[in-house]
Amino acid sequence: MAAAQLDNVQIVILAAGHGKRMKNNEVPKVLVPMHGKAMIKHLVEAIAESGVCEKPTVVVSRDGQQVRDALGDGFTFVVQDKQLGTGHAVASARSVLKGKAGHVMVLYGDHPFVTAGMIRKIAQAHQDSGVVLTMATVVLPDFNDWRGGFIDFGRVLRDGQGNVCEIIEKRDATDAQKEIREVNPSYFCFQADWLWQNLEKLTDQNAQHEYYLTDLAAIACREGHKVATVTIEPKEALGVNTPEQLELASNL
Repeated sequence: MAAAQLDNVQIVILAAGHGKRMKNNEVPKVLVPMHGKAMIKHLVEAIAESGVCEKPTVVVSRDGQQVRDALGDGFTFVVQDKQLGTGHAVASARSVLKGKAGHVMVLYGDHPFVTAGMIRKIAQAHQDSGVVLTMATVVLPDFNDWRGGFIDFGRVLRDGQGNVCEIIEKRDATDAQKEIREVNPSYFCFQADWLWQNLEKLTDQNAQHEYYLTDLAAIACREGHKVATVTIEPKEALGVNTPEQLELASNL
């Protein structure tokens, strides 16, 4: 896979969450250590190894100086003034990224098991497909043991032809939808122009009153666009939101 094929992808890392459920007020969640280093360090090392993006953009909160100090040079930092959801977080990067890349990939600072191969796989699939949106999905046998954290992930809804038509967050899902075993880790790659135009269509009409980046899948479907999917290994999708999840992840 030639690096030149993928040099028009800008990676955005969401790292503005305070991590209240981690019960650690001393450091931002993405700086909580796992396997000897901050969770976000695992991610940025995978990005560097992938060769997909030379200088990622990191979205931090107004008090995100610790994240800036931990990562140092080699990143562009933007501030999410208010915690209004993932869609709002990505929109915070629009002013510095619009017009600078043909594609935008979104990853998360509290997902330490992302691999370089997975990043390249999503970027390559996106550029090969020519669609406006490519997303990773995970298919699970169950929500038991270390897979228990996935029960809180959004479910992937497909139409009769097998095309993605919506991502429904757990809090907004029906009991039947909660039984779906294909879940969304929220790793997305967008055509940049389409992304910036459609972020403005997001609303906060949901259980958490936040602007969900995941709603862009339904918007793409309604516009007649096909959403491409890439199946990844469950471990690559693991995020850490609680001390219990951190303990489970640390043992993998």
